[in-house]
Amino acid sequence: MTLHDPAQIIQQIQVDGAVKDWPYTQEILARAASMGIAVVNSHEPAASASHERDFTAGKRVLRLTAHRGRFLKPCPATREYNCCGYHVLNIGSNCPMDCAYCILQAYLNSPWLTFHVNTDDLFAELREAGASGRLLRIGTGEFTDSLALDRLTRLNERLIRFFAGQRYLVLELKSKAVNVEHLLGLPHGGRTIMAWSLNSPAIAQREELRTAPLEQRLAAATRCAEQGYLLAFHFDPVVLHPHWREGYAQIIDRLFDTVPAERIVWISLGALRFLPPLAPIARHRFPRTRIFDEEFIDGLDGKKRYFRTLRRELYQFLVQRLQQRMDARTCLYFCMESDELWREVFGFTPAERGGLDRMLDEAAARAVQMT
Repeated sequence: MTLHDPAQIIQQIQVDGAVKDWPYTQEILARAASMGIAVVNSHEPAASASHERDFTAGKRVLRLTAHRGRFLKPCPATREYNCCGYHVLNIGSNCPMDCAYCILQAYLNSPWLTFHVNTDDLFAELREAGASGRLLRIGTGEFTDSLALDRLTRLNERLIRFFAGQRYLVLELKSKAVNVEHLLGLPHGGRTIMAWSLNSPAIAQREELRTAPLEQRLAAATRCAEQGYLLAFHFDPVVLHPHWREGYAQIIDRLFDTVPAERIVWISLGALRFLPPLAPIARHRFPRTRIFDEEFIDGLDGKKRYFRTLRRELYQFLVQRLQQRMDARTCLYFCMESDELWREVFGFTPAERGGLDRMLDEAAARAVQMT
């Protein structure tokens, strides 16, 4: 079986002149010897992706540069919905894969792939966070995919080894890619959670371009579980489409037929939601997509959402199906949903359990102690 490698689409690497001689930059360039390489001024637009919305061309260009802000920040949530208290480690932005619903199309103002090579600053922030004495769940999959470029960057090997020695930090690597072979056998100490986004087969095939097939994602998860890694899965976005019940039931059954349930720390559910500018951008880039043709309301966070009755119907079906198969210790939760939906589907609100962040912290702590 040929494993999917999303980095194959990259045709050129553009290097910020200020970092071109850094050892880590040179290490990445050595692994990308077959690609075109250009040194650019940090303020110049990429030649092959000059238009700020030309995301199709931009996905073929990888820019290596230094990050000038903080690497570690709380998830950009909104007060109106329950947030999980996740912390984002900003290793770069954009993704070589291409999902019609990807919020980055409307969120980023640069179309090309970006990776930050000043990792000394990154690890300094992580050491500072680790000394805080409180548990932090940290992930790299907010503004990019955690695995998609790792064949070139090999950052995850360094992150996994670092987190293995941390008492208060837990790393989640969330992906739709499957290049995990170089991560197997690493001393992870149970501190890294390997996570995959899953969807109905119809949505994955039609709307998630250049992503690994669902069966490959589950196979990669199984390999990681065999190496002692903890796992997580994210059904987000859950999308209304013809025969959605059959589609989501199929992937849920395949998940638990393939992956050991006791290794799964948490599973998230989030119905499709998006910033209003995303729909015209996605329709232009993906003329065949139909996921924006439903009726939507304006959510309290300014995003378009399905009507609450539809979200409730989606969630009730998925929760019932998942609870039939999942381990009792797995934390099943909604990503950015209202108290009303929590009570209607689960029968309680996160506040009644100490908050969603506490629920996930406790799930992580239990799982780490078991490894």
